[in-house]
Amino acid sequence: MTKTNEAQANPKKSISRVLGNYSFIFIFIAILLAYLWINGGATTWSGVMNILRHSTLVGIIAFGMGLAIITGGIDLSVGSMVALIGGLSVVVFNATNSPILTLLFALASGFIFGSINGLLIGKVKMPPFIVTLGTMMIFRSIAQFYLRSVERKSIYNMDGTLSSYDAFYGFGQSKLFGLIPMVGMVLILTMIIMVFISTSTKYGRTIYAVGSNEHAAVLAGINVDWVRVSVYTITGVLCGLASFLWLAMNGSVDPATLGRSNEMYAIAAVVIGGVSMSGGKGKLMGVLFGAMSYTIIDKIIASMGFDALINDTIKGSILLLAVFIQIMIPVIRKKMRRERD
Repeated sequence: MTKTNEAQANPKKSISRVLGNYSFIFIFIAILLAYLWINGGATTWSGVMNILRHSTLVGIIAFGMGLAIITGGIDLSVGSMVALIGGLSVVVFNATNSPILTLLFALASGFIFGSINGLLIGKVKMPPFIVTLGTMMIFRSIAQFYLRSVERKSIYNMDGTLSSYDAFYGFGQSKLFGLIPMVGMVLILTMIIMVFISTSTKYGRTIYAVGSNEHAAVLAGINVDWVRVSVYTITGVLCGLASFLWLAMNGSVDPATLGRSNEMYAIAAVVIGGVSMSGGKGKLMGVLFGAMSYTIIDKIIASMGFDALINDTIKGSILLLAVFIQIMIPVIRKKMRRERD
């Protein structure tokens, strides 16, 4: 029986498969419709595109977090890493007047910091939670210490008098064809690359294999240690890219606040996007929808006039609901299978 005939014969099975594989799209649509209904006639094209723009920082970080979670790990240092790389990138830009060198520095710094996490986790065999909890504190502490002790400032500010400043900052505000934010296009391009790597390359298959069954991966000849090192290194590079885009959008970095709680938002985006916290399952495409869902939640809270202090309560509740849905979908599938049999 072909898949088409099987789907026609078992519509319940087809529905459960779609719900299981693409639940992140339904969650995103539901949250978006709620936002459009609450915002009413005040919604504009620019407002909708701002959802994409404001999802850029967490979205790019979340793709790295998704890789780490697929391998059965986690990276709590991403927010602090963004703060440190962003602050040092301001220093580099002010010294070189070159956005290109600033980008290269941000990516190289992310490579180094991510590799530190990866080596400690993959080669030294330290638990990912402990390693990244430690580096989370280290990275932010260094960012704040360097600002106060070396720069002697209260915030990392790009020098607006430099000749390249307008072009750099202008890129962060620009829109493709005057419609789609350029930073949002970078986010979409990042998604395309990450989805391609995870679904269409041998390396991507090894990442899922490590998260599904590490022992079986070892027996299959996969170098599990270096897969873990590479995943955290990629996460660091993505944090470097996110830091660069933050500078383009804002022109400054406050190391005390930039990236704070973003590790939690990235985890939430990954979970809402359908990636299993147990590792080895999920689609990275869903991460984009998860990140945008959280951005919309912020806008809903603002539109309804809620106190900002209740923000994380609502987000936390939605995260718990998303995990609950992840748990219930396999249960529903089993029930449907029993009824069918």
